Amino acid sequence: MQQLARTWYFFRRNPLAVVGVAILATIVAVAVFALTQPIGWTGLQQDCASDGVYPPVNGCLCTYSVGTTAPGPNCYQTPVGFPSVIAPTLDVSHGTSGPLPLGSLTVAPNNPNFYNTFAGLVRGSDWSLGISVAIVGSGAAIGLLIGATSGYYGGTVDEGMMRLTDIFLSFPQILFVIIMVAVLATLPFFQPFEYRVALLTAAFIVTFWPTYARIVRGQVLVVREQKYVEAARAMGAGGGRILRKHIIPNSVYPIFIQMSLDIGSVPLLLGALVYLNIPVFPTVYFPEWGSMAALSVNGNTLVNAFITCQFGKCIFPWWQFIFPGLALFLYAISVNFVADGLRDALDPRLRR
Repeated sequence: MQQLARTWYFFRRNPLAVVGVAILATIVAVAVFALTQPIGWTGLQQDCASDGVYPPVNGCLCTYSVGTTAPGPNCYQTPVGFPSVIAPTLDVSHGTSGPLPLGSLTVAPNNPNFYNTFAGLVRGSDWSLGISVAIVGSGAAIGLLIGATSGYYGGTVDEGMMRLTDIFLSFPQILFVIIMVAVLATLPFFQPFEYRVALLTAAFIVTFWPTYARIVRGQVLVVREQKYVEAARAMGAGGGRILRKHIIPNSVYPIFIQMSLDIGSVPLLLGALVYLNIPVFPTVYFPEWGSMAALSVNGNTLVNAFITCQFGKCIFPWWQFIFPGLALFLYAISVNFVADGLRDALDPRLRR
């Protein structure tokens, strides 16, 4: 209990760490709320005007083009020539017809469906956090165990474990994941969505743990030569006890930084898989932050908008990549702040 109180004392002295905790707590709270929503929810809403329906019913939206008369109140305005684009709005009167405070992600030009950006970010928070924490946490735990054992015992154990680590380090990360998912996801066993997510997580873990093993081993090689380790060995402590009580607790600090860098990159890697049409999620519109970022820059959305510029019409739907990118940035930077604070609070050499 005293150790916990001491750690908290040094942690809260770091203002950036406190800010990181506040941001991360907010994201976690949103993720907990998202868990109450349907698993297959995609955030797609239909344009009522495409069916001649007014007033809006069953959650569809009412839109009208700039320069034309609105068919009724609470209708969203769209740019001329871009009927599938809705910009962010501060008008709260739209609440009765499906609010889109952050605008929509364009599904496809002239497609009468809209991807609610705000709802997608909220519903996708639990998937983004859950998958990234599972991948990075498991990879770090495996790497910590292998790296600590290899560095402490040395000799043949070290040589064997490090050669195994080198083999896994040689795997191209994204290519290995693509091959694993693209090949195995076609098997009947992996058809359920939850099994595909488990396969994806396992494939990423295989490529993540070797980096942590290398980092931990280098730290253990230094720690095992310290006086307190020699004293524990002289008092008759076994190798397992020395690893648990002295080696591992004093070797984990460097991996906090690596974890803070990796945890924010996982949603981006997921977005890359979606962009390449790898069958990870049930649809490309599945609410996950990386997928939303990929949806906002693929050939069906922004590229078409820019190509239209050469015909005298042009829009710049900045919100389609700014908001998913901002969510990823806040998530990554908050984890980075917390990891820095924990490293400083737990390592006596870094306490100020």
